[in-house]
Amino acid sequence: MRQLEITGPRTVQWREAPAPVLGGDGEALVRPLAVALCDLDAVFLSGAIPIAEPFPFGHECVAEVLEVGDTVKTVVPGDRVVVPFQISCGTCAACAAGRTASCRTVPRGSAYGMRPLGGDWGGALSDVLRVPYADAMLVALPEGVEPTQLASVADNVADGYRAVAGPLAAAPGEEVLIVGGWARSIGLYAAACALALDASRVVYADTDEGRLERAAALGAETVAVAEWPKKLGRFPITVDASGDHAGLHAALRSTAPDGTCTSVAIYFEPETPVPLLELYTRGCTLHTGRVHARAVIPDVLALVAAGRLDPALVTSAVVAFDDAPAALAEPPTKLILVA
Repeated sequence: MRQLEITGPRTVQWREAPAPVLGGDGEALVRPLAVALCDLDAVFLSGAIPIAEPFPFGHECVAEVLEVGDTVKTVVPGDRVVVPFQISCGTCAACAAGRTASCRTVPRGSAYGMRPLGGDWGGALSDVLRVPYADAMLVALPEGVEPTQLASVADNVADGYRAVAGPLAAAPGEEVLIVGGWARSIGLYAAACALALDASRVVYADTDEGRLERAAALGAETVAVAEWPKKLGRFPITVDASGDHAGLHAALRSTAPDGTCTSVAIYFEPETPVPLLELYTRGCTLHTGRVHARAVIPDVLALVAAGRLDPALVTSAVVAFDDAPAALAEPPTKLILVA
């Protein structure tokens, strides 16, 4: 089979590789149909994370089931499914509690398409992908929804959803602020999900004109900034997608007393300053950490099926697998690749 491998900054190549085979009765083989470029993929492509050797690329996908093991009960060949980017068994204590990013059955951080960080599970930009825990991982697509619409549900849409769903469940109808930036599509998905979950007001702030235009098209109020101010108001629910210390501080200082700020950005520096005294005096909660994607994917799909959420509104471009090397040389905010 062929698989796309990242070989260096802004450089990928299609290469031949042995096709995966079923390794147990609970496994499945799937054929990726639509693969989305994750915000972290863009970091790999930028060269910010050094690439010691080529590895299979891509981890957000919708796929068609090709073959299943004898004990698989939830899917059959021909089904179209979301393939969560993280590997999870579904039965350990962490998975049972909904903390599927912390599955105890596999090595910590196990995921597709990120071998330096997540182990050697293959990449979604390939002809065939092996799913080790088919019943636990695979989620069927709603009827009538195209794979391109849902490719990013495997990771980034789920990440945007969890940033606002919990806080809005605790405080229905509250106002939400999203500080955009590094997590360039996750921030937009957070805005779309907040609107779908009936936030009374959603404000999206960013330094990037293209993302601001996309947020406005989603229905959010937009605030353009050249550099981050100390704060942007007072919001019970805030989301930091900036990846910038000043942006993080703006989100935190804009969090209302007893409010919640969720940071979906990754800060690669060994130390990140946080204005803890200000958070302490206002009683604010700061949450950061990896999304437990598999646990929230059904909730995201329910919003899509109900017509309340359309992830395709964030999509910048859809191109064929064959055109992936050229498209990934200068990728847009949200690129979808189709087989």
